[in-house]
Amino acid sequence: MTGKESLLLQKAYEEVKKYQDIVRDDPYRLAYHLMPPVGLLNDPNGLIQYKGVYHVFYQWNPFGTVHGAKFWGHYSSEDMVHWQAEPIALAPSEWYDQNGCYSGSAVEWKGKLYLFYTGNVKRENGERETYQCLAVSEDGIHFEKHGPILQLPEGYTPHFRDPKVWKENNRWYMILGAQTLELKGTVLLFTSDDLYNWQAAGKIAGAGMNGLEDFGYMWECPDLFKLGGKDILMVSPQGLQPSRYCYHNLFQSGYFVGKLDYENMQFNHESFTELDRGFDFYAPQTFTDDSGRTILYGWMGITDEMEPYHPTLANHWVHALTMPRELKYKEGKIYQNPIEELKRIRNDEVIIQNVNIKEQRMTFEEVTGKAVELVMEALKVEEGKLQISFRSEASLIYDSDKKEISLQRRNLKNGLQEKRTCLISSLTALHIFMDHSSLEIFVNDGEEVFTARYFPNPLDETIVFQGNACFNLKKWNLG
Repeated sequence: MTGKESLLLQKAYEEVKKYQDIVRDDPYRLAYHLMPPVGLLNDPNGLIQYKGVYHVFYQWNPFGTVHGAKFWGHYSSEDMVHWQAEPIALAPSEWYDQNGCYSGSAVEWKGKLYLFYTGNVKRENGERETYQCLAVSEDGIHFEKHGPILQLPEGYTPHFRDPKVWKENNRWYMILGAQTLELKGTVLLFTSDDLYNWQAAGKIAGAGMNGLEDFGYMWECPDLFKLGGKDILMVSPQGLQPSRYCYHNLFQSGYFVGKLDYENMQFNHESFTELDRGFDFYAPQTFTDDSGRTILYGWMGITDEMEPYHPTLANHWVHALTMPRELKYKEGKIYQNPIEELKRIRNDEVIIQNVNIKEQRMTFEEVTGKAVELVMEALKVEEGKLQISFRSEASLIYDSDKKEISLQRRNLKNGLQEKRTCLISSLTALHIFMDHSSLEIFVNDGEEVFTARYFPNPLDETIVFQGNACFNLKKWNLG
């Protein structure tokens, strides 16, 4: 460990200690989501199950609630439910990462844990440099940096980052998000035999390929994985214009379904599909655990005009990660659902059968709370609307005539209502997770998902059903 790295780590831990009581007492602190101990959290990084233990690394600025020189924070768990904070994995301490250890991924090889990340450098003249870097650990906790293993290729701007690495047929592959000199987003592929020496294999997706003429000015956080016999390329494009129900956040996250031809290094794919229909979801990453499940985490936040208005800023922290979600491919798309392990934190079960509401508001004495799981089954809305209001701050609304489902909340900046909407053929089931300041809503067994932060009155625990529907209801307190 260098002297600069030691000093940065010391200062980061001092910052955590300085504000830990204030952060802990924030009423919007979440009960069962991963959050920063202080400061700003964004992308999930390096997701892996290593030697039987789950590891989640994350982009972290411990020195403020703004985007600065990022560290890699680190949590570990044996069950993805109960987490332990580990020592900081990476600090921006070297010439090649002095302005941030940006996002990346993790693999295990020959018993060691390998972290790949982007080193960010900003020169005094305003120019940016990026380096793809490697750090290695024998215990999953302490990491030795090995410096740059891949530099910027010709034909691309320094917006070149977020390496995702995997192994196929005894060979290693890496994809990176990139921007062409024409300012178009793309994904590049590289190969290696030893994880240290990499060869370019070319562009596999982006503008000018597979019918995409113009699809954003930068693609971040690429991820390629197998699911249901398909190759899935997940990416977060920047610069998409809103189009009817789609692309209404500042930046988007979604996937292409296709097939990667490893002999010719070509990826043929279908059209882009958004992963999440809510307000606060970006930079998702997946990993495969020892049981073969494909599990996803996303950043439950996004850099936009709302960020300066988050009420948690006054308590020196902002943002969180989503719950872990298991992915499955069926009916031509990805379905997302909470992992089974989350059932372990259920308490105080309430079951109400044969609820039938007819153009009225309905509440239940035992169906209230701040950290709550709701399951609505045998759900029928044959005409009109169903609306569920969460703590007087956000609402889910299904319109059976328009076949639209919307999540609505109060805009932090102007106080007005805003919403996100998508189409569904019918509404048959809802699985809803409320935390103190978050909502994750799984529609029709994961066919669609809405993720959002919201900030209700801490004293308000009401859940109100109204409209025209019948259903069976289950509720648990979580935590």
